[in-house]
Amino acid sequence: MPKRVLQGTVVSDKSDKTVVVRVERRFTHPLLKKTVRRSKKYKAHDENNACKIGDIVSIQESRPISKDKNWVVIENQTQATA
Repeated sequence: MPKRVLQGTVVSDKSDKTVVVRVERRFTHPLLKKTVRRSKKYKAHDENNACKIGDIVSIQESRPISKDKNWVVIENQTQATA
C-alpha cells in the first residue's frame, strides 16, 4: 500500500527535530452545498531542523517515531521570508 503524502503549512518549529504542520482540506457540504474548509495538525519529523514557521512542506506517512509523530517531512517547497 502506498504511503500518503500531504501538503501543509508549518505552524510551529519549537521542538527539536519536530515541526507541526497544518493540513487544510476543502469539501462541499452535503446539505448546504457550500465549500467548507477543515484543517488538522500533524507532527512531522524534521531531521535537520530545516523548516521554519510559514514554510509550505510535503509530509509522508511513516512508522511511529514517537508517541504522536508518524509523519516525516520529505520536501520544503517554499522558504518563509523573515
